Amino acid sequence: MNEPHDSASRVPSTADDVARAAAAAPDLAALDAVVPQCRACPRLVAWRELVGVEKRAAFRDETYWARPVPGFGDPEAQVLVVGLAPAAHGANRTGRMFTGDRSGDFLFAAMHRTGFASQATSTSRDDGLTLTDVRVTAPVRCAPPANAPTPQERRTCGPFLGRELALVRPRVVVVLGGFGWQALLTTLAEQGWAVPRPRPAFGHGVELVLAGPDGAELVLLGCFHVSQQNTFTGRLTPQMLDAVLVRARALCSSL
Repeated sequence: MNEPHDSASRVPSTADDVARAAAAAPDLAALDAVVPQCRACPRLVAWRELVGVEKRAAFRDETYWARPVPGFGDPEAQVLVVGLAPAAHGANRTGRMFTGDRSGDFLFAAMHRTGFASQATSTSRDDGLTLTDVRVTAPVRCAPPANAPTPQERRTCGPFLGRELALVRPRVVVVLGGFGWQALLTTLAEQGWAVPRPRPAFGHGVELVLAGPDGAELVLLGCFHVSQQNTFTGRLTPQMLDAVLVRARALCSSL
């Protein structure tokens, strides 16, 4: 499913609640339903809701999502694309990962060129976009102040990503940016994956094979983040991102 469903699950209000709710989700629909209800991190709750009131001028007539953002895409994806956290006026506004800002425009255009996305734009949850064999998500589901979640906030949110990995069982994870790389490795280690010590350094095109708690293998593939800092300066070009996505598809075929 590409959209979350309504759920009557208990609202997660503590880290323990998050862990229980994630573990209890029998499928992605259930997980995607409980994620937006979470209120376990007071700082993030306050910030995401404040942004939804003190809107950017260009979006002043819109109703912001202003809740945690679930993953989006193919429930049987072989490729998972992992950022860090929703953008304050992007996914925190639209309610869909990497949707409604220029970072998302850059990412989904590449996915369209490489056959993962049905269209090149992602503007809202009802724009008709569908993803094939790929899903997008993040270690932290709320927009954080200064785009910087704390270690405790990432740790609290970790069970959601752990359960998502267990349910989707992707073969390759494309990790966007060094911050997200470190956050993901830490989360995977906490969820029982065999992450080497010292932690392998991030780099564009770096590949890392990990073993999961159930013996499954996962390839992490580093990619510069699709932020404007990288795309406007040419540090990350469309051709570079296309090459990473093509490599991810090739890795899936060879595993």
